[in-house]
Amino acid sequence: MTNVNKSGNVNPELDHIKVWLFDLDNTLYPAHCNLFSQIDLRINEYVADVLDLNMENARVHQKRYFREHGTTLRGLMVDHDVDPHHYMDFVHDIDLAPVDVSPALDAVLHKLPGRKLIFTNGSVKHAENVTGKLGIEHHFEAIFDIAASDFVPKPDVQPYQKLIREHDLNAVETIFFDDMDRNLEPAAALGMTTVWVPGHAEWSGDGEGDHVHHIAKDVTTFLQAAVAGLEPR
Repeated sequence: MTNVNKSGNVNPELDHIKVWLFDLDNTLYPAHCNLFSQIDLRINEYVADVLDLNMENARVHQKRYFREHGTTLRGLMVDHDVDPHHYMDFVHDIDLAPVDVSPALDAVLHKLPGRKLIFTNGSVKHAENVTGKLGIEHHFEAIFDIAASDFVPKPDVQPYQKLIREHDLNAVETIFFDDMDRNLEPAAALGMTTVWVPGHAEWSGDGEGDHVHHIAKDVTTFLQAAVAGLEPR
């Protein structure tokens, strides 16, 4: 891969890209919105209720499920046969006030040539709510959510392969943005160009490794540079 740029200076050279694939949370909106703090609390409440635990002990189980299964939901499904749809509705019942409409992101997505999709471990409903708040929902042809992934979360390779099959993607012509660098590893292995969007949490990763091709501190700025690089000279 000759198109590696981790210096913070965007040098996209992305004229081969025909599919723009985005994670949702902490990627299409800034991590400082901190929606996950709300989601995390709701997850903890759900675990406490299902396992009949206090919040402190529920958190221990929650984090173990996340480490061992990729998401707390997957652990609850495996160990306790939890209804995933009920879980997703509960944990995503949050206040979206921290997310502002983004005219700049809307404008650059409009200019961006090619197909645009969302690939999230969350739900379609949550993605629609968030992109609606951002004012960008009309740009995406599909939302490939955790249900479409058969509730197998990123970074397991299976949902990536299913996404490619069902939406007829050419991995080599696809660029994938995610705030968790471990989620970029299967994408890179399949031939995608990858962009890490650093988050504030420890689980966002460190951006090290050959599977991280670009680092974008701000998705809108990266896309603006990409569009500029794609314009005829």
